Amino acid sequence: MLKRATATLKSTLSLHITKEGSKHNGYHFHRFTTGSPLHFQEKDWVCPKHKDTVIAFVLGGPGSGKGTQCEKIVETFGFKHLSAGDLLRKEMVSDNSSMILDTIREGRIVPSAVTVKLILRELASGDSHKFLIDGFPRSEENRIAFERITGSEPNFVLFFECPEKEMVKRVLSRNQGRIDDNIDTMKKRLKVFEALNLPVVDYYAKKGKLHKINAVGTEDEVFEQVRRVFAQVSTVT
Repeated sequence: MLKRATATLKSTLSLHITKEGSKHNGYHFHRFTTGSPLHFQEKDWVCPKHKDTVIAFVLGGPGSGKGTQCEKIVETFGFKHLSAGDLLRKEMVSDNSSMILDTIREGRIVPSAVTVKLILRELASGDSHKFLIDGFPRSEENRIAFERITGSEPNFVLFFECPEKEMVKRVLSRNQGRIDDNIDTMKKRLKVFEALNLPVVDYYAKKGKLHKINAVGTEDEVFEQVRRVFAQVSTVT
């Protein structure tokens, strides 16, 4: 499993996995080293194999309301919210990475190894064992990289369905100052979403892990659907 993960990641960040490992708070660690242009230092990255770990992927197009609903899930069910987009934007500022900046600006997907490493860093921090991973995986490559590196799959997946016109209206009106909140980038993001993210949705639907949420309505109306999903999922009740 680790050899296959190494092969996947070498193509993007020349990342290597050593044979050393350790345990902390019930999690199993593998040590990753990289000479990537993002200047990651040698660290321990967690593979979430704790017996009580719950991972939920949260999918949906830009402007579908994922972030808003994740805030409510955190408040109600005690999950830790990890936004892939926020992690990348934070890394872009702190590391001054032109690669991430250019990729986000063009509405494309950041290489899987970069995003997975940022997510793993967050999984390793703190004491939480229940995670919402928002906006990831955005492609089959993302999905495969995550599952190979961590040796884990999500317990369940939420998919917020929203008409394209509604998503465009929401993104252009939210005025958060994000570099990708403009009509040109939005059109590119929607094309990428349809081409690359929907196959991920289909994959988890076939595995019986997908829960579709109608994202049109008030925040409370949408969350009522979310609440029903969580009531059905035995791993979080």
